[in-house]
Amino acid sequence: MSEIQYSVEVKDVEKHFKVYMDKGSTLKERAIFHNRNRHENRQILDGISFEIPKGQAVGLIGRNGCGKSTTLKLLTKILKPNSGTVKVEGRVSSLIELGAGFHPDMSGRENIYINATIFGLKKEEIDERLEEIIRFSELEEYIDNPVRTYSSGMYMRLAFAVAINVNADVLLIDEILAVGDVSFQKKCFERLKEIKEQGTTIVIVSHSMEQLYSICDRLIWLEEGKIKEDGSPKLIGMHYLDSMEDERIARLAEESKEKLSDERGRSILELTQNVHPEARRDGSHEVRFTKVDLYDKDGNPCQTFSTGDKVVLKFSYATALKGIAVNFNMDFVRDNWQYCYGSCFAKPGDNLPVLEKEGTVTFTIEKLMLLPGKYYLDIGINGEHGELYDNVRNIMQITVRDYVHNEFGPCTFEHDWEIV
Repeated sequence: MSEIQYSVEVKDVEKHFKVYMDKGSTLKERAIFHNRNRHENRQILDGISFEIPKGQAVGLIGRNGCGKSTTLKLLTKILKPNSGTVKVEGRVSSLIELGAGFHPDMSGRENIYINATIFGLKKEEIDERLEEIIRFSELEEYIDNPVRTYSSGMYMRLAFAVAINVNADVLLIDEILAVGDVSFQKKCFERLKEIKEQGTTIVIVSHSMEQLYSICDRLIWLEEGKIKEDGSPKLIGMHYLDSMEDERIARLAEESKEKLSDERGRSILELTQNVHPEARRDGSHEVRFTKVDLYDKDGNPCQTFSTGDKVVLKFSYATALKGIAVNFNMDFVRDNWQYCYGSCFAKPGDNLPVLEKEGTVTFTIEKLMLLPGKYYLDIGINGEHGELYDNVRNIMQITVRDYVHNEFGPCTFEHDWEIV
């Protein structure tokens, strides 16, 4: 078995910066106000290690400030680690900052020569590729204008056209593809796929998960300067987006306490400790929900399940109208408002249950057939003639985790494949 060739090797890398609280900007200020030079050492990367085989495309993800861009700058040797080692094999081409290496008063054509020279090309090599660079950038009529007259999108076109035409062994990209029109972004990613197939190693930072899914073989999730997860794009991407969504919901829940301070709002908060901040309630409330909970197979309160898990929904009700006939219903709705599944206690033609003044209803799903994603739970109570007694939409959010690789959509079915 041949030994794996790594284009990038990062081992036990730490990086910190001095962050000044109130630093004088001139020599005079520094001399007079020397006590203002207070600073702290801010840890950006805390002992990260990873290897990238030749020809692999890797995406770096994480919230702002987690160390993604710092990692790329270490790979380009713009920065040096405080400890640990960074090894990159071959010629490196990078798109780290928009227009970096461009001289604003020179033309686009002149800047092609400057930028390509920085990447290690000789003049003869640049001459051979000049027309292809200009053609790809689609800037033919502006190529002899000073780049200071260019828009940010034109800067990006020119910078990308140069970077992908220097025959780099390693290409580093930091968010730059967020600039420019949709058609040019698509063109860029098609070209990235081509150069990846030719054996170029790609490391890309982007907040667009769809872009990363389309090009990357692997995602590395950075959090607080450490590698939280490293693996297949869909799995790591789902875990990352779930984490971000959980934080968003937690913030909304705090904000919603004030918004749900009226009588109707308080009635929603009383139903469950895990009420979703976007929950809405209506109906006459002649029959009303008093408590709602979800449980796992062991009877523990739960809102996070895996496909195939047992789910138990329990809700209590109360009414002053003893002997009233009603129907109970529940629905799962995708977080993009796609209706996924619904059920009611009695189907048309069945006798509806007649209620006591209070009681509990249990709805059990032996195998949850929803595929991974975020779902809202809706519940309702209706009368025998369609009266709306109580209806709570988005009462809580349910997360289905564990990415399923070979099935798509909101739900799954028990099935078998057979080839004869």
